Amino acid sequence: MNAAGTLGFAPDPRGPVDLSPLGAFVTNPISLLPRTPAQERGCLTYPGGFLLHTGYPNPGIRTVLRRCAARWERSERPIIVHVLAQHGEEVFRIIQQLEKLDNMAGVELGIPPDAAPELVSELVSAGLGERPVIARLPLERAVELACVAVEAGAAAISLGAPRGALPGSLGKLVRGRLYGPSLFPLALEIVRQVAHQGIPVIGAGGVYQRQQAEAMLRAGAAAVQLDAVLWRGGF
Repeated sequence: MNAAGTLGFAPDPRGPVDLSPLGAFVTNPISLLPRTPAQERGCLTYPGGFLLHTGYPNPGIRTVLRRCAARWERSERPIIVHVLAQHGEEVFRIIQQLEKLDNMAGVELGIPPDAAPELVSELVSAGLGERPVIARLPLERAVELACVAVEAGAAAISLGAPRGALPGSLGKLVRGRLYGPSLFPLALEIVRQVAHQGIPVIGAGGVYQRQQAEAMLRAGAAAVQLDAVLWRGGF
């Protein structure tokens, strides 16, 4: 499947990426209220990948539903809605609006990178409903938080891009999410460790070749999400 933030809010069968290999479509991150782009957003490259800082802009759940609900229902593949929230109350209010939709396979909760275990439990518990909940954990904290998410009711975890920093203009540090082939060895090891705990894990991170996706499945991943490689047309 695609990772959240890579292919938009709804499948586009006329887009540049062939969607037929996907077992499910994951939406862009959606918050309760609209979010504007980060003031100092940017994309900086480094050997082996790039850093992306956007602020997760989106028009909010009501507008997304008005624009996309019918497209989700007509989609040839199940939809997984990625929910972006900081508090359990926000998650609960979003889930209430999603429960009545058809063709929704589940909800993926974007866990904040600095979330304490207590917040992880709160967010997952608030997201429980008729559809399974996937907790997307920061890659670098997945081993630490996987059990917490599952004990709170998550059906599986997925791996979000790790965070890093690079010097931008005038030497000022730019913080953001890291993508690129250099992440694959770390991501594969995280998949192995989480799967070894008996926790369903959706692998992601640095997958640019089919053989890498197959390696994640052999390491115990239940599925694999593709991110930046989709912006090159897939593998």
